Amino acid sequence: MTGNLPAVTLVLGGARSGKSAFAEGLVEQASESRLYLATGQAWDDEMRARITTHQDRRGAGWETVEAPVELAGALAENARADRPVLVDCLTLWVTNLMLGEHDLDAAFAELSGSLPLLKGPVVFVSNEVGLGIVPDNAMARAFRDHAGRLHQSIARLADEVYFVAAGLPMKMKG
Repeated sequence: MTGNLPAVTLVLGGARSGKSAFAEGLVEQASESRLYLATGQAWDDEMRARITTHQDRRGAGWETVEAPVELAGALAENARADRPVLVDCLTLWVTNLMLGEHDLDAAFAELSGSLPLLKGPVVFVSNEVGLGIVPDNAMARAFRDHAGRLHQSIARLADEVYFVAAGLPMKMKG
């Protein structure tokens, strides 16, 4: 445990809900040394702008490692008892896996299996995408279903789970 941070924390919320800022605050309160594991890739100008916004908000004190696909390996390599890891975000990771035609079940199992072995705390951020209307196309429905299964798996293993809406966190577990 680093500071008051448990081994595994999951922070869920909708787009622009404040989930990333809340998760960053959890990690910042726990340690002055912290790692941001980024799953996003700057495919276009909009994504580059989103990444810059996140970087500017975090400011100094964060080391960043990019892990768009090999998330379990990056966690195993970078988790330390004295430095919490923030993974932002799981839904971008799912997108990368789907677009790369990776075996999602195997990747999810590898990630879940790696969590009890980590040498330091990790906070996962993810978009809750299952609360809205049913998507109108097969790929979007598959994405929603994959994300939902992953969230359930991580939530089962997590010590704490939060849901953030309108910038307000609600503790769901722990």
